[in-house]
Amino acid sequence: MSAALWAQRGHLLQFDTLSTSAQCVGASRLGVVQVTAPAFSIWIQVRGDGWIESREGRFRMRRGDWMAFEKESAPLIQTGPKGICIGLALDARALDELQALDDGGLYAGRGRIPPRDVRALLRLWREAQRGSGDGLSVRPLLLQLAIMQRDLAARARRCPGRSRNRKRQVFGRMQRARLYLEGHSDRVVRISELADLTSFSSWYFSKAFHALYDESPQALSVRLRLERAGHLLRTTPMMVGEVAAATGFDNCCSFARAFKAHHGTSASRFRAAAGRQAGIDGATEELYASA
Repeated sequence: MSAALWAQRGHLLQFDTLSTSAQCVGASRLGVVQVTAPAFSIWIQVRGDGWIESREGRFRMRRGDWMAFEKESAPLIQTGPKGICIGLALDARALDELQALDDGGLYAGRGRIPPRDVRALLRLWREAQRGSGDGLSVRPLLLQLAIMQRDLAARARRCPGRSRNRKRQVFGRMQRARLYLEGHSDRVVRISELADLTSFSSWYFSKAFHALYDESPQALSVRLRLERAGHLLRTTPMMVGEVAAATGFDNCCSFARAFKAHHGTSASRFRAAAGRQAGIDGATEELYASA
């Protein structure tokens, strides 16, 4: 393992080649990493916050968040003023070796991990960074990452395909489509967009997506947009009509019906309840601070 590639203090690191089959990469304090190398990459926010932009969309990263991308995604990682994000880029050989070791592998997607696992992954990442390059130093990190993704590995085994490699390919494309929906929760996403992204027909894509995730891509899109609407109502002063437009609804009436069906209350009452809860949480923090 060669030394980690690192970007910090506003520096842009253009990462276009892998010097080894597994390369440690990181960014901190407004550092930016642009991955153009044909590599699978996985990123973990270990401190502060940041953003990741990719061909699937734009995603906020907070401590404990992880994201993984297929080689076509070309992610751009941006860290906040106090942010630290570590990553690992892998070529096809490293992924194949991991599949042979773990009977699972790594897949595109996103999720959260508890603080103790963040610390453990950081320690393993540092050990891999200092490794001798024989592949043994990175293996514990790869296996820990695979454990982190065990739920995705179980879902991947449900994918159509006769071989494990074919299942992985199909699942990787489906995960890209799911990330695309999450990254574009501000608008309606057409099935044809997702079919083009995955290189499947619209019919095959819709059928395989529903079989994997137990809901249609249209239903997931609506759910993600309504969850985004709830977040905007809790965290911004935007008017209800502005929130409707920011989540891809054509008019306030359709937004109001969909919001109430999903959240069980109207948007205005949802905001009022969120404000009361924020006040209770703030008062509790002050009480503990003064105790």
